[in-house]
Amino acid sequence: MKLSVCTTMTDPESRRDPWKEAIECYEDLADEIVITGDNWKYDFSWEEIGKFFQEGFDKAKGDWVLRMDLDYFFHENDISKIRKFLNSNSQEPVVAFPQYQIFSPDRYQVKTKLCIALNKKMFPQIKLNGGGDLCQPTLNGNQLVHKNAVNLNTPIFQYDSIFRTKEIISEDRARFAKAWNTYFGNYGTRGGPEPNQAFDAWFEMIKERYLYHVLKIDIDSHPKYIKERLNNINEDEFGYDLFGYKSNVERQFRHYFIGYKQKYF
Repeated sequence: MKLSVCTTMTDPESRRDPWKEAIECYEDLADEIVITGDNWKYDFSWEEIGKFFQEGFDKAKGDWVLRMDLDYFFHENDISKIRKFLNSNSQEPVVAFPQYQIFSPDRYQVKTKLCIALNKKMFPQIKLNGGGDLCQPTLNGNQLVHKNAVNLNTPIFQYDSIFRTKEIISEDRARFAKAWNTYFGNYGTRGGPEPNQAFDAWFEMIKERYLYHVLKIDIDSHPKYIKERLNNINEDEFGYDLFGYKSNVERQFRHYFIGYKQKYF
């Protein structure tokens, strides 16, 4: 079985993406890495995101293709398990994995399950154009969702904006808010076109989600590729203390109940 990873990368240094660490992970995981996004324009329309993902899938030569965002990691101890599971489920169109959403290095939430392993050998007609964000896999016009897929209980570690400063996040969120508005005709929950508007909307979402980050994790339990970066988070980066919110969060019983339920049930 040949395994490909496809990802997108656009100016990762200025965006403070953990791209070197991610590529190191993907090199251990896959037989091939396909990178798209070098021609991603600053001003774009939302549907173009899925087109970059689709380009990576189309270029990949693997039997299975893992569609990875640049902040997605697998643990090195799970690589053999992942490859064996994909090989033994060669008739399935997709495989789903739980996502560990990480804002600070010591906590996480099992936010959702993602169908990111795509069986290109048997289902080359898969498209990445579904769901509300127009990026989820579809087959013959129907979205492939985790509740109908085989699931492997091996987590994707997602380091969401953890190394970015407030300024980088503000500009990035404004850019994506404008892209959303270009395609959908509104800003939805994305605030507005100005960096302060987009940041405030994003941060309100972060504060709500972080209430459910009740599951604890130590640095040694993270993938080896990212440990050094986590140990050296700068004070101006989001993951240091969530721009001051970490020391002010007040969780209630329901947050713990739901957080543990998402992981274990």
